[in-house]
Amino acid sequence: MTSSAPTPAYRRLSVEERRSQLLDAALSLFAHRLPEDVSLDDVAEAAGVSRPLVYRYFPGGKQQLYEAALRSAAEELQKCFDEPREGPLLPRLARALDRYLDFVDQHDAGFSALLQGGSVVETSRTTATVDGVRRAAAEHIMRHLEVTDPGPRLRMTVRMWITAVEAASLIWLDEDKQPPAGELRDWLVEQFVAVLTVTARRDPQTSALVETMAASG
Repeated sequence: MTSSAPTPAYRRLSVEERRSQLLDAALSLFAHRLPEDVSLDDVAEAAGVSRPLVYRYFPGGKQQLYEAALRSAAEELQKCFDEPREGPLLPRLARALDRYLDFVDQHDAGFSALLQGGSVVETSRTTATVDGVRRAAAEHIMRHLEVTDPGPRLRMTVRMWITAVEAASLIWLDEDKQPPAGELRDWLVEQFVAVLTVTARRDPQTSALVETMAASG
């Protein structure tokens, strides 16, 4: 007796779809192993393709693939901070964090690979890719704060908070995504207010900013 179920039709992937498939496979491997311990054969096996096909898309070898994978994750992550400057500041920040944590939730391998550091494969380009995400986040926050010329204490405070968000996100993944994302988001917003409040005691610019935030509710 033969099955009447139709055989799934094979669909050839487009260039962009194939490239995306290879990048996803590479990110998943780089997230769990040091980049120098990942071979092109490993990427080919994870993607279900041949090694020559990987080379066809990334003739520069593993370093080119590694950098392209990081750029792909970074570009998507940067979009999380693109929030219209409308309404109260803290709800805007909460919405941006919602998108950020959703990215972490849906792309945990890519997020982990993006933030991994200290590898011997790391270059000035890969470092710049990671730093680019942090700079973009800081610039978005400053625009939402409506600060065009932040002083060193305010810049340091914002950058420290971004680092704390990154660390909390990685720990959140290790803790099986507990507490729930909504609770983590609220906690991170509260921490943002807290670190600004502490800095305000030593910095007139931040003090004026905190007063404005309090007045606007």
